[in-house]
Amino acid sequence: MQHSQLGATGLKVSRVCLGTMSFGNSEEWMVEIDKARPIVNRALDLGVNFFDTANVYSNGRSEEIVGQLLKEHRDEVVIGTKVRLKTGDGPNDEGLSRYHILTQVRKSLKRLQTDRIDLYQIHRWDYATPIEETLLTLNDLVREGRVSHIGASSMFTWQFAKALFTSDLLHIARFVSIFKPTE
Repeated sequence: MQHSQLGATGLKVSRVCLGTMSFGNSEEWMVEIDKARPIVNRALDLGVNFFDTANVYSNGRSEEIVGQLLKEHRDEVVIGTKVRLKTGDGPNDEGLSRYHILTQVRKSLKRLQTDRIDLYQIHRWDYATPIEETLLTLNDLVREGRVSHIGASSMFTWQFAKALFTSDLLHIARFVSIFKPTE
């Protein structure tokens, strides 16, 4: 397996990342832990060290499965997860506010059975929250050691550029990666 640096960091990740959106039990096509185990083991055997999930995949069950299956390999793997999307019916149960990020990172760490998230990504732009609030909160998580690096997923180029500019202006942690799905 080939490995590359994650953005401008010293972290090396496999060129193949195992996405775990289908891990969980909310739909018939989902993969519960007994079916996920051989997938994860095969990925590890092939040298994959990069695993991606999100707090909303199967209402958090994907993170639980990833945490359970990778806990014995924690120091050998890079775990990425995401925050932003709706997790409940309350007014603060979605978005990139300080409140929502801090609530969700705590829950993700518990489900993943780890003390750190290697790549914590915002899962789309939040038009209702100032980007400064989001980035300062993410910077605090990096400073505290709960998050190693921050990234972004599913946003426009101008949004990514604005976030990088803001991070540079404030002299805080900046996104090291972006995932932009093809259309």
